[in-house]
Amino acid sequence: MTTALIVGGGIAGTATAIALRTVGVSSVICEAYPSGGEDTGAFLTVMHNGMAALHQIEADRAVIDASHPANGVSLLDASGSQLEQRRIDPPGRTLTRAALYRVLQDEAARRGVRIDRGRRLVDATAGDGGVRASFADGSAVQGDLLVGADGLHSVVRGLIDRDAPRPRYTGQHVVYGYATGGRGHTAPDAYHMVFGSRAFFGYTTPPDGRTWWFARLDATELTQRMRPEHWRHRVLDAFRDDSGPAAEIVAATGDDIVGSNSYDIPTTPKWHNGSMVLAGDAAHAASPAAAQGASMALEDAVALARCLGAHGDLRKAFDAYESLRREPTEETVAASSRMSNGGTRSPTGPS
Repeated sequence: MTTALIVGGGIAGTATAIALRTVGVSSVICEAYPSGGEDTGAFLTVMHNGMAALHQIEADRAVIDASHPANGVSLLDASGSQLEQRRIDPPGRTLTRAALYRVLQDEAARRGVRIDRGRRLVDATAGDGGVRASFADGSAVQGDLLVGADGLHSVVRGLIDRDAPRPRYTGQHVVYGYATGGRGHTAPDAYHMVFGSRAFFGYTTPPDGRTWWFARLDATELTQRMRPEHWRHRVLDAFRDDSGPAAEIVAATGDDIVGSNSYDIPTTPKWHNGSMVLAGDAAHAASPAAAQGASMALEDAVALARCLGAHGDLRKAFDAYESLRREPTEETVAASSRMSNGGTRSPTGPS
């Protein structure tokens, strides 16, 4: 049986491992973080295309059970007045990023996938016997192919092409938080999106009794991690002149708040080198505005597995996979960039 080494135990990596099992390819997930690399505090929406990909590999039920629906969105101005109301049709599913990681990793393990934690890739070389991956702890592992699902700052992307582009800072910080008391009063399956006078704000009130919110703030790139009180002050300052709900929601948020720089990768010239291939953010990172990052990664996983199942030659399989996924993902990255810069109204929640 063919064995794939999958670098990265996030959404793209675990979904790829699950999908590969459906076409008779075994895999080992090599995850850098000891606990699985949870992105603490962030949440996301898996849109219909991502759920459809999960359905194809019979992994959607577990995600549905760990999430709540996203069926509608109301667009508001800075005063809180409604501009427009839309249905999300077909609907998506909202959950924390950590919950999605956990669900997918549990499903991969249930299907017999080995997950090796604490293995941070430092190098990989291809030879007649396949690919040998070397890790920071001095260990190494051999496989027939290697999937770089190691995210935005992918090591594998640089191994495939030393001139590969670096992530591009989008000019925004993205902040996530959870307010007590269910402030904002949305339906449990709806988002409210606020076009503030100085920043963008979105929130939803799921059944757990809290208000889940995010904000996108124009700012210079950060070079260090900031404490929750910094982010609370920054978001409150951005909405202090607006009469909409954002300031009240943020003021009701304690330390359950996290922020970071937002990046994207408009194009990656080389997706593979015949023995190593990229998936998810490692190939095509998008800003969160289009809410498609997770869904694109899930689609990648299914497409890559199907191409490997259909072609005996790795290079042909990788070429077929790239031909399927490059154009739609680059179009989505570009559309998300336009949304982030105010060119169009963001339709849904974060990705």
